[in-house]
Amino acid sequence: MTIKILLLGSGGREHALATALEQDPFTEALYCAPGNPGIAQIAEIFPLDISDPIAVLALSQKLSIDLVVIGPELPLIHGVADALAAAGIACFGPTRSAAQIESSKEFAKEIMAKAGVATARYLSCIDEAQVREACSEAQMSCWI
Repeated sequence: MTIKILLLGSGGREHALATALEQDPFTEALYCAPGNPGIAQIAEIFPLDISDPIAVLALSQKLSIDLVVIGPELPLIHGVADALAAAGIACFGPTRSAAQIESSKEFAKEIMAKAGVATARYLSCIDEAQVREACSEAQMSCWI
């Protein structure tokens, strides 16, 4: 059994993934969006806004993709994996909810605190006054 794979991303991590996927005997076809010149040597690339779940889903359906591999976190936090799963397309990447651990430092710190994981202290600020107060409390200079 061979599969058609769509790899999302354009960086060095995605180039390494493309190289490994292209060498796998189960890979029938390898596509990448948006890709880069190095990836273009081993996979067909498509210009695409990979943070747009509808665009990724449409390309996946057009190419009859069996598996989507998501490299960067931006598509994850925009729910691309969720859209693919809802359409029945296999995806290597967490749901939008699970991706919060990567995309939100505040969320990650809260999870670590609840789990008793030692981590640096943090403060979450939403306006200039809170930033100034946090700097004062931490005895840090503040240039705002």
